[in-house]
Amino acid sequence: MTTTTAPDPAPPAGAPVEVPARFDVQALTPGMYAAVEALDAAASAEAARAGVSPVLADLVRLRASQLNGCAYCVDLHTRTARRAGADEQLLQAVAVWRESGFFTARERAALGLAESVTRLSETHVPDDVARAALDVLGEQATAAVLALLVSINAWNALSVTARCWSPERRTR
Repeated sequence: MTTTTAPDPAPPAGAPVEVPARFDVQALTPGMYAAVEALDAAASAEAARAGVSPVLADLVRLRASQLNGCAYCVDLHTRTARRAGADEQLLQAVAVWRESGFFTARERAALGLAESVTRLSETHVPDDVARAALDVLGEQATAAVLALLVSINAWNALSVTARCWSPERRTR
């Protein structure tokens, strides 16, 4: 005897479509997860010590997360940047920062570095990108932004691959 099951009912029209988790990387690799948390805390501390503003830190995290397609981190860093003082117009322009006159020289240098580091296999971080960051941010802040980028790219790799975290939809 052959049995069939009814397909899952379609969500109501206009309802968000759930993107299911693949696996719980946090539960399966707790030591590695703790190490990434420690890396993130160290990167944040270095950024603060180097005078990288919370808004700038979130802008580079946001841009890397956009490039990596990490829905959770895009949502998180948009909200934290907003709480740190970034306005909606600035946040909406992050994806097109090169074409926008809204960003300071520091922000532009950091966003350029964010794109180049995040696309490392394509860019190999060209000398002009590194030089722009060093000239505008200085060595200490450039190193701190790099630390933030190493951390957020690790979080993005975990989140995009495992889909273990998803943003909560707030009311429209």
